[in-house]
Amino acid sequence: MARYRGPVERLERRLGVDLGLKGERRLAGKSALEKRPYAPGQHGQRRTKISEYGLQLQEKQKAKFMYGVSEKQFRALYKEANSKDGNTGSILIQLLEQRLDNVVYRMGFATTRASARQFVNHGHVLVDGKRVDIPSFRVKAGQKIEIREKSKTNPQILRAIELTNQTGMVEWVDMDKEKLFGIFSRIPEREEIAIPVEERLIVELYSK
Repeated sequence: MARYRGPVERLERRLGVDLGLKGERRLAGKSALEKRPYAPGQHGQRRTKISEYGLQLQEKQKAKFMYGVSEKQFRALYKEANSKDGNTGSILIQLLEQRLDNVVYRMGFATTRASARQFVNHGHVLVDGKRVDIPSFRVKAGQKIEIREKSKTNPQILRAIELTNQTGMVEWVDMDKEKLFGIFSRIPEREEIAIPVEERLIVELYSK
């Protein structure tokens, strides 16, 4: 399945959660989910009972859309997580958090993961001093992520950094906002990652 490229706020309304897909619009209280907190479409306000499979599928969709990965990428990450020792669901979320586009977003260089993915694709991001333009690149603990010199005046990046005063920063990155670089200091524990996803249901879905 290809990556979803339709109206993202429609997704949030359908799934009933804020997936962080609209950045500054969400911070301003203008998201469609806040204005119309029900599913889109003619029958969106009807109450419907979701099956067990439907709930499992819904959680997978939340994670996929939030991190912006395709079905193929998601399944590969699940297989890798399942092959490791430990809680498969927690490891899956940790692997998603290590994606370069997500780390760029977590460091506040972009207001959404989609914007972060675009910055990486366009070569604005350096990892340990080398340009990396692959959003799925896995960042390791201790690696330095920075905006290349020519891009440090990009107004979108500067505005995103400014907005971190509102949103705050996660504890597993160390940032220098003036010099526009950060250190991915460690892989976060699952309990630290505040996302509206029950990965247990994803594991149950793939375990069938």
